[in-house]
Amino acid sequence: ASGKSLCYQLPIAECVTDPIRPGTALALFPTKALAQDQLRALGHLDAPGLVASTYDGDTDPDRRAWVRKHANVVLTNPEMLHNGLLPHHGRWATFLMRLRYVVVDELHVLRGVFGTHVAHLLRRLRRLCEHYGSSPTFVFTSATIGRPAELASDLAGLPVEEVADDGSPRGERLVALVDPRRVDTPDGPRSPNQVTAGLVADLVRSGHRTLAFCRSRAGTEVVAAEITRRHPDLAKRVRPYRAGYLASERRETEAQLFSGTLGGVIATSALELGIDVGGLDAVVLNGFPGTIASMWQQAGRAGRESQPSLAVLVAGEDQLDHYFLHHPAEVFARAPEPAVVNPANPYVLDPHLACAAYEQPLGHHDERWWSHHLDDGVRRLVVADRLRLRPRHDGPRAVWAARGHPARGIGMRSGSSQEVVIAFADGTLVGTVDRARACDVVHPGAVYLHRGRPYRVVELDLDAGEAIVEPDDGREYTLARTDVQLRITGTDQERPVGRFSLGLGTVEVTSRVTGYQRKNVLTGDILGVEDLHLPPSHLQTRGVWWRIPHEVTERAELTERQLPGALHAAEHAAIGILPLFTICDRWDVGGVSTPWLHELDAPGVVIYDGYPGGAGIADLAFEAGHRQLAATLDILDRCGCRRGCPSCVQSPKCGSLNEPLDKAGARALLHAADLPHDH
Repeated sequence: ASGKSLCYQLPIAECVTDPIRPGTALALFPTKALAQDQLRALGHLDAPGLVASTYDGDTDPDRRAWVRKHANVVLTNPEMLHNGLLPHHGRWATFLMRLRYVVVDELHVLRGVFGTHVAHLLRRLRRLCEHYGSSPTFVFTSATIGRPAELASDLAGLPVEEVADDGSPRGERLVALVDPRRVDTPDGPRSPNQVTAGLVADLVRSGHRTLAFCRSRAGTEVVAAEITRRHPDLAKRVRPYRAGYLASERRETEAQLFSGTLGGVIATSALELGIDVGGLDAVVLNGFPGTIASMWQQAGRAGRESQPSLAVLVAGEDQLDHYFLHHPAEVFARAPEPAVVNPANPYVLDPHLACAAYEQPLGHHDERWWSHHLDDGVRRLVVADRLRLRPRHDGPRAVWAARGHPARGIGMRSGSSQEVVIAFADGTLVGTVDRARACDVVHPGAVYLHRGRPYRVVELDLDAGEAIVEPDDGREYTLARTDVQLRITGTDQERPVGRFSLGLGTVEVTSRVTGYQRKNVLTGDILGVEDLHLPPSHLQTRGVWWRIPHEVTERAELTERQLPGALHAAEHAAIGILPLFTICDRWDVGGVSTPWLHELDAPGVVIYDGYPGGAGIADLAFEAGHRQLAATLDILDRCGCRRGCPSCVQSPKCGSLNEPLDKAGARALLHAADLPHDH
């Protein structure tokens, strides 16, 4: 509601209606729904001569031909630009020749592996624009994020001017942080779900239109059911809103909230971009959403008409939630976390160089797009018989040497061209997953979530690259038990942090899934443990590590028997607190702790990117290493449990099912490191 879209809509309307040199515009959106919303907004401008159309997977062949011939504003998504436009650029020659603006919306979601793909996609687009004689201006729009100009510049390979002043209307906002453990009832302490339900019911009953964000699909249903159970009179005034409902059902809910028929909506945090309802008075966050950026985006849904508003954070069990309960001032003082991409990742770079060579032969002049990474990438592709070198008077050219066009083999949301397809038995596609992560995510018996819907994996065929799934009732979830071996293959940087040595470089991770645990979604109770026999998977990626000298373990008075549990607990706490310093999720990274790592000649803790080649998270973790370690120690010191809990050292994704863990040992280890206190 701050008018970001107008910043590009109006210049586009001017350029396409220019009577002397009419131009064209291309707008990229991460989802089809956002493109449709913008298409409607452009229609409301009623600019004569502005012909806008979406161009995505839902566009039929006849409509696509019409768009190429007539549209001067094309709204699409990265996948369609990659598969449908750039490989067939000759059909788009007139459009590209006149291209004046490229809009990249929702910049903050273009991070990690997906953002790295988009970075190469934009370089390929700029390269073809130059071929056709145009040099478009790039416009990025974003929700709150740390260092947005830096991210945009990395994506486009261009200098970027940041406009961060917010002139949108805003009323007074009251923010409250609630610790559910302190909300007592005659039946004992209340859970975060119960506290959230009670707050929503009270707010709706007092006439305040309220939106509650839950972190899971199951959470939305539990909170909505709790409101109905305790307050039957509100059954028709509060509804859940999440992925998995029909679009018509979601639109009906939005319309009722707009009209005032509904007093409250319980939504998943995944839909924080999708619902845009004015006139809300309050937002309740059932658990910290993972980043300061997301928290303010969710809280900002209320008070958009300058009225006073309320934002309540109900703390969950995660480390981050309890960090902010103990440091409430940081909610307001901490800068939003930065996102990061890694254009040097060869697992993403090489396939895009192959696509670029298919579009136009590559030469030394293309270093302007890919700098010093070009030569190494071309060399790898030539050795793999994907490209062939042809001599020319002005230098060699690398040309595509295989059949078909290479774009089809690339999954834009993953870090590997080797993917496992997730599908129903009849072949209906559900999704894809990296080959390197398939055994962890879609092993036989696993519950796989896709867009909020649960599926049970019936069969995994790694040779065929296929996992067969069937719908599941979502009452349980699974945790893979994994044996992991790690070795450091290269060191880029090292520096001391207290008595530890912090390192950054490349690592090789070999993991084998040996079984899995079944747990109840609502209670967390263990329902069973199953054994598996799967082949090992290998991951080449980037990691950050702590080398722990012998004198530190001596100062901590840790015995050989205590050390593995202390290291493991410290590793879990550090991974849990990592999103304070980089926009990532616990599931984006992995960790290994060992009493002896050969390459370090000492005990060590390694945190690594969970994607082939790395997504840039390890680099940010190295940059923030001293602050991350200090915050990790703070979590361990302040958590009131005795032996470890989900608020400090237990992890919901631990490959060894949270064994062994020694919270006291982890505290002693980090205290013995004499860490700096400037976090």
